[in-house]
Amino acid sequence: MKKKWFFALGILLLCCIIAAATAVWIQHREWLSIDTENTQQDGWNYTVPVTKNIESLVHQGNLLLINNQYPIHPEGVKNDIAVVAKQTDPEQHYGLLDRKIMLSRQATEQFQKMTAAAAKEGVHSFLLSSGYRNWDKQDELYREKGADYALPAGHSEHNFGLSLDIGSTLTTMNEAPEGKWLEQNAWKYGFILRYPKDKVDITGIQYEPWHFRYVGLPHSAIMYKQNMVLEQYLDFLKEQQEIAVELDGHEYHIRYYHAAPNTTIYAPLQGSYEISGDNREGIIVTAKK
Repeated sequence: MKKKWFFALGILLLCCIIAAATAVWIQHREWLSIDTENTQQDGWNYTVPVTKNIESLVHQGNLLLINNQYPIHPEGVKNDIAVVAKQTDPEQHYGLLDRKIMLSRQATEQFQKMTAAAAKEGVHSFLLSSGYRNWDKQDELYREKGADYALPAGHSEHNFGLSLDIGSTLTTMNEAPEGKWLEQNAWKYGFILRYPKDKVDITGIQYEPWHFRYVGLPHSAIMYKQNMVLEQYLDFLKEQQEIAVELDGHEYHIRYYHAAPNTTIYAPLQGSYEISGDNREGIIVTAKK
């Protein structure tokens, strides 16, 4: 009888530990409605820095959903796209299938840090095979390969500047150590595996173990820990409206706004913040301190 009691107590204790650990990642909070120009909540001072057109903000940023239903708008294409081979990386723990491959500088910088970290663990046979494509190149690929292989121009993440195809010089990515390492560690550098095997019914895209997308922290961490793809994550933010996340000694506040003509977007005076649309009807403010 005593053994059963101790066993039950142990199970209860384990559940409490797991629950506490989970709470560190995502904490749901009640927020008061903000209707003044300067509002203080939880030590954050919020003001109104945004004067840009709300409609335009919906289609810009790192969290855009781009697929058959939601095409990227011209203003959504990253403005820091450059040739990867010309972006300084003295160590370069990856190969380039084509020296003309282009990518957002922000994504390239994190990709270089990520492959350098992998190399320290003995994983170093990465091959960057594709990055940014303009509309003409995407249209050519679509007409050449068909709908089973490519998306129409404007509907592919490769028209964005933050998506890249990463291969291995050893074998296919679903078997290569590079693929396994990225699945477990890419989130630490702001990347997500965009089309996982178990989410085909949600993304509408077949499993692509090579296709990674930069969304930035803490979003990549939340998606990884909660086993979400971008579609699920954006729905989650829309439903919750406000979440707080603690990661690597930093606190992040993430707010979702439904974009309407009279919407006012608030951002904090302290710390740093980023604003991104979801390419549907929402705007997400991510504040960090």
